[in-house]
Amino acid sequence: MRSGPIKSDTVKSVAEKPLPENIQGVLFDLDGTLIDSAPDLYGALLLQCKEEGVAEPAYEPVREVVSRGSREILRRGFPTRDEAGIRALVPRYLQLYEAVMAQQTRPFDGIVELLALLEAQGLAWGIVTNKNGFLTDELVRRLGWAGRARAVVSGDTLAVKKPDPAPVLLACEQAGLDPARCIFVGDDPRDVLAGAAAGLYTVAVSWGYLDGGNPWQWGADAVLEHPSQLAELLQRKALA
Repeated sequence: MRSGPIKSDTVKSVAEKPLPENIQGVLFDLDGTLIDSAPDLYGALLLQCKEEGVAEPAYEPVREVVSRGSREILRRGFPTRDEAGIRALVPRYLQLYEAVMAQQTRPFDGIVELLALLEAQGLAWGIVTNKNGFLTDELVRRLGWAGRARAVVSGDTLAVKKPDPAPVLLACEQAGLDPARCIFVGDDPRDVLAGAAAGLYTVAVSWGYLDGGNPWQWGADAVLEHPSQLAELLQRKALA
């Protein structure tokens, strides 16, 4: 993850498709896009490994699969358990994660400034995540975003989740956004698929977890390496 602003010529090279006219808002994936939650997700796994008396896994293999959810995280800590054994571990893992989920979790560098810019420009922003709702709502509250996000759609809000477009469309409805005038930002191919199917301009980001993939190969309308790039694109659009 870069720590400084991206130069303008870099912005030009990664925005493959012009932004929509009269943008109304931006929707974001949560983990790996807005926030780096991997340290707390990993911390909860370490606690459970200690309870179960198994060796602690390394951090990086866990971080890479954070976007896949709790079962995949647990497989990194309990590689010898079968699928039924992994499922049996999930409730306790979620309890442990809920207890620690805001201790080390932070917005990625540049996200605080990006959200402030959106609000200053009168653009709505919201969250569409596959995270369970009881965790999403509490984490958003702890981050101080509960009164700011115009829409929050979680993985269990509907019967389907990303890559299905329905959660993205619901977030647009909640925020009063026309999908054709909205941007969807995420760090996983499911985000690009869901956003595109819902008719939004799609942005893949390379600062997230990526699930071991290459965001330049996901077919997104733009690929960005730092939140400041999206801020610059939006500022240019406003000036134009």
